[in-house]
Amino acid sequence: MATHFIGDTAALTGRTLRHVTRSPDTIITTAVMPIAMMLMFVYVFGGAIDTGSVSYVNYMLPGILLITIASGIAYTAFRLFTDMQGGIFERFQSMPIARSGVLWAHVLTSLVANVLSLVVVVGVALLMGFRSGAGVGAWLAVAGILILFTLALTWIAVIPGLSATSVEGASAFSYPLIFLPFLSSAFVPTDTMPGPVRWFAEHQPVTSIVNTIRDLLTGQPVGNDVWIALTWCVGILVVAYAFAMATYRRKIS
Repeated sequence: MATHFIGDTAALTGRTLRHVTRSPDTIITTAVMPIAMMLMFVYVFGGAIDTGSVSYVNYMLPGILLITIASGIAYTAFRLFTDMQGGIFERFQSMPIARSGVLWAHVLTSLVANVLSLVVVVGVALLMGFRSGAGVGAWLAVAGILILFTLALTWIAVIPGLSATSVEGASAFSYPLIFLPFLSSAFVPTDTMPGPVRWFAEHQPVTSIVNTIRDLLTGQPVGNDVWIALTWCVGILVVAYAFAMATYRRKIS
């Protein structure tokens, strides 16, 4: 059964990846907005924000990486919606394949596409002066957190992708996720925010994830934020996966 699932998922992932390679503009579009934000914040607002001894591009890059992921998963919802409306799911259900493999193919494609977009964004950040003294272990930890965050948000994207009634509805869910880093420590220290906003910023998932990635990239000691970040990512992933599978079973029943 496991071999059957893996083989079917690999074949279906190849299909969705071919769709991405035939329209590389999706990866470019995903990276363009975060890069534009990075340019604006660093060269327009960066001089007015005190981040101590850390350069502003180093300070805000973790938040830009999360925005890149939030932008990219909108395409996952769009691709799922297109397949649902095109009747592809019904055709697959009439074939002797693992049912969950259809969803996992879209999730793995989202992971690959987002990783490529993240590489592009980091490359531009390097051109803008980003430097990191992090070792291999720290970079692997950053990659692991970003992959876990991508999986968590992708399973959230599956839900509107399956249940939306329009293309706009399938993609619009990503807007609050893109906005969330602005209410965190991603761009300014939280101690500069007014009381209620500061409380929200310090207790929402993005802040702990951003702080963890920032500490890893700058070679600073990682405190309790890493465990809070992992708890948020795993918790969101588990809940989103459960709701996505429930939505999927309801749709194909």
